[in-house]
Amino acid sequence: MGVQVESEIKLRAASLPAVRERLLAAGAAPRLPRHFEENVLFDRAGGELRAAGTVLRLRRTPQGGVLTWKGEKRVLNGVRSRPEAESAVADADAVEAVLRGLGFAPTFRYQKYRETLGWRGLDVALDETPLGDYVELEGEGARAAAFDLGFVELDVCPLSYVELWLASGRGGDMVFR
Repeated sequence: MGVQVESEIKLRAASLPAVRERLLAAGAAPRLPRHFEENVLFDRAGGELRAAGTVLRLRRTPQGGVLTWKGEKRVLNGVRSRPEAESAVADADAVEAVLRGLGFAPTFRYQKYRETLGWRGLDVALDETPLGDYVELEGEGARAAAFDLGFVELDVCPLSYVELWLASGRGGDMVFR
């Protein structure tokens, strides 16, 4: 599939069940039921990837592992866009061993519970995180769709989960306690 451009908007949500109800009433279709995800970011000791604005992530879910590279991001009107390439991996532990063997080390770990729906050609993720609840709409027209769902400008969050965690002043990894 090669490198694609990921385009998404993240929104703070007061109530994920209410958002889910609005989505289903508007014709959204469930894609993946609620599940636990663990994401680990990797970098070299000198922080080369972070300095370049790129991300190397290994995600583990009940469905399997996914290795993702994300290029430098742009944020325009709360919509984050960046090049992205990802691939499912058969054995996430083996991929982690390869990454470590190549000189990469884990730099940050974050967890969430996620449910995914499809709506208007968008991927809609309902995320429960240690920082609170968020909705991510990914695809063309995500910003307009967010406002059609009743979100307002104040709900738009241009930061990644890593950036949110660091901005909160908390240390360590973003994990459920």
